[in-house]
Amino acid sequence: MDIDDILREVDPTFDSIPEDTQDLQSLTRAWVAERSSPELLDWPNDGLFERINERIKRQIEKVEEMTGDMDPKTNFALIVIQTELERYKYLVRSYLRARIAKIDKHTLHYLSSATLRARLSQPELAYATRHQALLHNHYLSSFLSSFPQPLQNLNDTAGNISMIDAPDLDTAVFIRLLRDTLVEGRGTDADGEMDCKNGDIIILRWSDARKFVDSGLAEIV
Repeated sequence: MDIDDILREVDPTFDSIPEDTQDLQSLTRAWVAERSSPELLDWPNDGLFERINERIKRQIEKVEEMTGDMDPKTNFALIVIQTELERYKYLVRSYLRARIAKIDKHTLHYLSSATLRARLSQPELAYATRHQALLHNHYLSSFLSSFPQPLQNLNDTAGNISMIDAPDLDTAVFIRLLRDTLVEGRGTDADGEMDCKNGDIIILRWSDARKFVDSGLAEIV
């Protein structure tokens, strides 16, 4: 069950919402979640970005066709279309920049296992692999080549201490509950739990909130 299934139960009219509007809502939720979570979230595999990119392409073509028309009614429609187009483009750019920033900061971490690599899109995976290769080659030419071979790795785990920098999963996030549920959280002095209602907004460590977000019981705000 994903967030759309939850919304469908809460709002029976959800399916009657036009696909364009549903995609915009999904894009906005993905954008908010990606910017607020401390770690990289799964890339949407439901064709969302393929539909968004196709819609942006069609809107650009429509703007080009309408440009130059001196009819005031057409010009007003053109302004509306351009405004909507810029909103889509802003959300897409900001979403991708947030993901690239996380990949740049913790490249080795996201390349370290198949599970983490699965969170990346194919272009992101190619970018991360190339980025890490360039970085490693730079380090080799700058100083690593003067070290003994066993000390040239950037992912050493000797002494049970990993050199791979990982995101801080104890970062606090705000989540909105989409269903009544019992929420358990870890505090500084003691752990606790509380019965939360649909629509409640609470703050938790991301390590505690992630299971609710992944299961569709909550969304990041």
